[in-house]
Amino acid sequence: MKRQNNQDQTGVIGFATLFYKEVLRFWKVGFQTVVAPVVTALLYLLIFSHVLEGKTQVHGSIPYTAFLIPGLVMMSMLQNTFANSSSSLIQSKVTGSIVFVLLPPISYPAFFLAYVLASLLRGLAVAAGVLLATWWFAPMQMIAPGWVLLFTLLSGAVFANLGIIAGIWADKFDQLAAFQNFLIMPLTFLSGVFYSIHSLPPFWQTVSRWNPVFYMIDGFRYGFFGASDVSPWQSLSIVASCTLVLAVFTLRLLKHGYKLRA
Repeated sequence: MKRQNNQDQTGVIGFATLFYKEVLRFWKVGFQTVVAPVVTALLYLLIFSHVLEGKTQVHGSIPYTAFLIPGLVMMSMLQNTFANSSSSLIQSKVTGSIVFVLLPPISYPAFFLAYVLASLLRGLAVAAGVLLATWWFAPMQMIAPGWVLLFTLLSGAVFANLGIIAGIWADKFDQLAAFQNFLIMPLTFLSGVFYSIHSLPPFWQTVSRWNPVFYMIDGFRYGFFGASDVSPWQSLSIVASCTLVLAVFTLRLLKHGYKLRA
């Protein structure tokens, strides 16, 4: 019993240490990891709201600028959640410092949780910054804050898992850049951030419905306006399923030490 308690205590300390290390890693360069994405989202808002305000109809009487803000919040959060876990792992692998993470007696579930939670924390910081920075342009009220929180956490977990998978798979920065440019960017930009899919031709509406990020943004947007392109329950079931599948897959990779152990 005493031995089990010591192992549990070691696991908790290992998780807390790794989590602290991951949070400190992005927080020490907060201007780059948090402030810069907020500025980028603000530029998107200024450009698209100036060009399309009053020219694009979305969800009845909802102004285009107000419609755009939740999409930018979610897109910024997802991209930075992915960037946090993926960049941390690839840097550790390239520099060889990954050995200092693997040698201590940290279980793979603790390793998984530390990376996912730290990535979620960065994503939430960026999301809060974007929401505050854009509030001046179209003050909004959350009609269903529970839906906002639920989609924020589940969607962030999906991209944190994708970041871990990409960081494990990639052997160099070029491979990680390809993963981000050819998968993450198209998924986020073609997900209804800047438009309602009902404004698309039927073929592209069908294509959009195969993009899981569309359901993340549509469900998140529902929490603000009480209106969405599809049922929020449908969005929730798809996003929750993606979260579960990717979490199981990531845990299996970590358990077997794929591309982490020599």
